[in-house]
Amino acid sequence: MRRLMIVTLAVAGAASAASAAGPYKTAIFAGGCFWSAEHDIEHTPGVKDVVVGYSGGTRKNPTYENHDGHFEAIRVTYDPAKISYPQLVDAFFHNIDPTDPAGQICDYGPSYRTAVFVADPAERSAAEQVKAKVAKILKKPVATEIRPAMTFWPAEGYHQDYAAKNPMNYNAYRVGCGREARLKAVWAGR
Repeated sequence: MRRLMIVTLAVAGAASAASAAGPYKTAIFAGGCFWSAEHDIEHTPGVKDVVVGYSGGTRKNPTYENHDGHFEAIRVTYDPAKISYPQLVDAFFHNIDPTDPAGQICDYGPSYRTAVFVADPAERSAAEQVKAKVAKILKKPVATEIRPAMTFWPAEGYHQDYAAKNPMNYNAYRVGCGREARLKAVWAGR
């Protein structure tokens, strides 16, 4: 009896630990300025957390001042019971100009290009399908790359939740950049 109770408690404890860890998954996207990518996706239903950082390059421990070869990126933690991976990729595409090969809106250069970083063949297939759908909707080639996932390096603390912590500065940047107008022009009526 005592052995059965210990086994039962061990199984219950393991189940509780699994529940505490949650059924969440992560996805990595590069959407130009990581402040805007974070701001635009964080309120998507099913998204639990967004961290800004760098990915896609070979430099270890990149910083804002030294991230050559990396994209500015976001790591999105999401609940697949509330939003599927293809739906999340679609939400990402609707928050960028996927037709721009040189960057985003007013931020240009290699680190501001757009990409979906995929972890496995299923994610690649889903991302490619969403990309093809977006190209068909926009009636233009989509420049956003589908790339193998690489190490994600979180950015410095002052970049995390930048729009929420610095609303006046962020809104001045966003308005000055013309982000709303550009996204409206790309996605109007679609």
